[in-house]
Amino acid sequence: MHRILCLLIFTSLLIQSCRTSGNEQKEQTATSDTTTQFVKTQVHHACGFKIGYFKDYKLLSIINPFGGQGDTLRYILQKKGATMPDGYPHAQRIEIPVKSLVAMSSMHVGLLGFLDAENVLTGLGSLQYVYSPKVIALIKAGKIVEVGRDQGLNDEKVIEMRPDLVMTIGNPGGKMDHYRILREAGIPVLINSEWVEQTPLARAEWVKLMAALLDKEELVNNKFAQAEAEYARLSALAQKAAKKPTVLSGLNTKDAWFMPAGNSYMARFFKDAGADYHWHDAPATGSLPLSFEAVYPFALTADYWLNVGFDTHDTRKGIIAQDARYADFKATQTGKLYSYNRLVSDQGSNDFFESGSVNPHLVLADMIRIFHPDLLPGHQLVYYKQLP
Repeated sequence: MHRILCLLIFTSLLIQSCRTSGNEQKEQTATSDTTTQFVKTQVHHACGFKIGYFKDYKLLSIINPFGGQGDTLRYILQKKGATMPDGYPHAQRIEIPVKSLVAMSSMHVGLLGFLDAENVLTGLGSLQYVYSPKVIALIKAGKIVEVGRDQGLNDEKVIEMRPDLVMTIGNPGGKMDHYRILREAGIPVLINSEWVEQTPLARAEWVKLMAALLDKEELVNNKFAQAEAEYARLSALAQKAAKKPTVLSGLNTKDAWFMPAGNSYMARFFKDAGADYHWHDAPATGSLPLSFEAVYPFALTADYWLNVGFDTHDTRKGIIAQDARYADFKATQTGKLYSYNRLVSDQGSNDFFESGSVNPHLVLADMIRIFHPDLLPGHQLVYYKQLP
């Protein structure tokens, strides 16, 4: 189930645009002219959220939280004792800094890890799929409990815990009604839709949302700026490569081969890593459901095959056993098969979906080391590994 969830999020077809309405533009202008008690952070890459800073509160807006075209959800972030401002009748109030957080997805662990704030976590939807050693230690110490998820969410347990905030995923077609009981009990529920972002830096920038909740803007400004600069440096380095090797991605399933579309998160990685991706001109933003026959002609000559399987024990022989036609691929014959399964726990937790999402410069470095080993000869692969 964890693999399926990761694949659905990773290849989601429902991606929104970064358009800002006139009212939102006015809102942004107003915040820039307002004296505030908070350290500010600015959002440059992400489309799914924005933060405004006022005198005694922050205004956090989650745009189209469920991946389609929907209403913007607003949250008022305030210190204890502050008065709720007028003009936001439907906004939820969150007391900051958040000191106890229940997360419905282990993917949010990466956001906390980036800010060295794992100790804020008090509950998880499931304890099974966590990679972070720090969080696992907290679980073993009884400081983080399981609360269930989706239809199995234990509302009574969460209400008894009284966390400052519950953070959940904005799944396609989702609704806030599922968390009505918690909201009526005075527990705010925030929709985190980092998966809607189309670029690695945009997805990683959701650490700024977490920082706003924790009052860690100064820290996130410094750390994200370093990651951002390193990503830009690496991308510029890759573009200087004399040759761009061709790359294939993913695996065929019973129904289709879901190939990253041209404007997708993974396709952007390929571009920035200096690879030639056959479907880079496909205008979609999620994934392309293609038949094996449509992929086969290109797959025969692709220099590299990335994102092959999920299991850390996957091998080239095992992949061929799934479909004998895989043996015809050039990359299979040369052994240039790689997947993001180097850091996978015995329970199947994959750190690519935790710390990898907030460290895009490390993922990019892995890809450049694979595609252009001469450009980064000293880099040791972090998330990717070559299939034996």
